[in-house]
Amino acid sequence: MRDNVRIHATAEVADSAEIGEGTGIWHQCQVRQDVHIGKNCILGKGVYVDFGVRLGDNVKVQNYVSIYHGVEIEDGVFVGPHVCFTNDNLPRAVNPDGSLKAADDWVVGRILIKRGAALGANSTILPKVIVGEWAMVGAGSVVTKDVPAHGLVVGNPAHLIGFVCACGHRLAADHEEGAAMVARCPKCNETISIPLETWRKVR
Repeated sequence: MRDNVRIHATAEVADSAEIGEGTGIWHQCQVRQDVHIGKNCILGKGVYVDFGVRLGDNVKVQNYVSIYHGVEIEDGVFVGPHVCFTNDNLPRAVNPDGSLKAADDWVVGRILIKRGAALGANSTILPKVIVGEWAMVGAGSVVTKDVPAHGLVVGNPAHLIGFVCACGHRLAADHEEGAAMVARCPKCNETISIPLETWRKVR
């Protein structure tokens, strides 16, 4: 047991992992060495967190998510069930000579998920990707390139179909202001400025 941290008896948590106050780690999770998990996080059943991974505060990770080495997740991110973070652009079990790959035989492709983003169920995040603040990734999407702040992406490969408010609702164009589109949320009436160059990438 750790102070003010709930770790289920079936979970396996390395002694070197740092777990923030108020965090809950549920059935059959594995948290490896040198992981940092912030305050008030939830790791659902069967979550795997590889060595050196960093999670911010108030992160919700649903059942059977795989978070591999090289991933950093900022505060307030939602990770839906069965999301997979990959870290190798050229995956092989062996080298061309048939020898098993060792730690030095590949390069980690890092992933950054920024504050408030949401990743839908069964989505896959490929290496060397940044998902911007308050972005949303649709269920089942395969993210192969960066997602802009507030961007809404779907598909395989994922492509930009719009923008969303921090409350989760889709933004509508309101007016142009200089080199930006000012978009408005129909639910909470919040306005968000999106660079025109980024706004025009929607398809």
